[in-house]
Amino acid sequence: MTQLELARDGLITEEMEICAKAEGVSPEFIRQGMEKGTIVICRNVNHFSIEPLAIGEGLRTKVNANIGTSKDRSELQPELAKLKIATDAGADAVMDLSTGGDLAAIRKAIMEKAKVAIGTVPIYQAACKALAQKKAIADMMADDMFAVIEENGRDGVDFITVHCGVTRQSVAAIDEQGRVLGIVSRGGSMTANWIACNNQENPLYEQYDRLLEIAYRYDMVLSLGDGLRPGAIADATDRGQLQELIILAELAQRARAAGVQVMIEGPGHVPIREIEANIKLQKKICQGAPFYVLGPLPTDIAPGYDHITSAIGGAIAGAAGADFLCYVTPAEHLRLPTLEDVREGVIAARIAAHIADIAKGVNGAWERNYKMSVCRKNFDWQGQVDLSIDPEKTKAFLEKSKSAQDEGCTMCGELCAIRLGKK
Repeated sequence: MTQLELARDGLITEEMEICAKAEGVSPEFIRQGMEKGTIVICRNVNHFSIEPLAIGEGLRTKVNANIGTSKDRSELQPELAKLKIATDAGADAVMDLSTGGDLAAIRKAIMEKAKVAIGTVPIYQAACKALAQKKAIADMMADDMFAVIEENGRDGVDFITVHCGVTRQSVAAIDEQGRVLGIVSRGGSMTANWIACNNQENPLYEQYDRLLEIAYRYDMVLSLGDGLRPGAIADATDRGQLQELIILAELAQRARAAGVQVMIEGPGHVPIREIEANIKLQKKICQGAPFYVLGPLPTDIAPGYDHITSAIGGAIAGAAGADFLCYVTPAEHLRLPTLEDVREGVIAARIAAHIADIAKGVNGAWERNYKMSVCRKNFDWQGQVDLSIDPEKTKAFLEKSKSAQDEGCTMCGELCAIRLGKK
């Protein structure tokens, strides 16, 4: 039985107890959320080397970091270093999005080293296998796609992105309305291309029950991917995006009925005035399913600073109800991220997630800020370091004022407002 089925039977599992302790809530709170479909627990039955991760309503907003090779940069060791720096910086989950080198070996190495939940996008491996055999991506067979999904489940992958909502109907909605930037999701573009070239329906949609059987076998969370997400704010909340979301809502309902845990992926580039509406719409039609968003990015013109752009959008999305933020690094749209890019992306997303947690009233979020204020009042420098989101950077930046006998930093010295107020 899956965690979802056990929750429906009124049973509290060890995984629920571990997640409840980590979140500061009762095990029954976790169980009820799972029963309703508003909480998922990510941990494959074959991946017991990690702690289970709960994502959803009433819990701390989680952060995912993307790593992975490309055709131009296919070495394993840099990606293992990114895995470590991402988790050390506080990422709750990591997705391996590799598209270069031996993808199965890379995934297994990441799984072996991982201390957090791991996600993948199996269609990348299926496409790379086709190309390695000198075939076009459109020459993939449905069996090829499902074989890779099975392999990912068997290897212990905790959640997979599957682009089941990219269908003839949803792609036609984009074609009919038109877009500035078209389809920007790699998996979405591959799937749309396969549909067009084969004049057939998306196998992941048409044979969805087959996908559910695999996910059920490994208690692997399905992350229903937003393959038609907008990649430009001019394309946000269009007919293609919304048609896909409606399909995903229907598929989420079918997954729950089959005892399979599910979350929904959300838009990328969205103007700030539309972010809250996008979140509330998803929550409404998907019956509260956990929402996993990339950013969102409320502007298109900040390359090199898109970790900041996405943190702005992520804070608004999280406050409106998004449950899981996928980080964006300064390298977004420009290159494969470096170690420092990964670290900055994680920290920026964690700041956004924490701001959202304050707005949502998540257990402990407000209290942590209150404690920081008390430490500042008392010039408790170590307390400020310990409470900060990035203690390493806080400690590195700190300069205590000698002229004020350490009661203040070098910005104000003897003129520190807090110091003068005390006197």
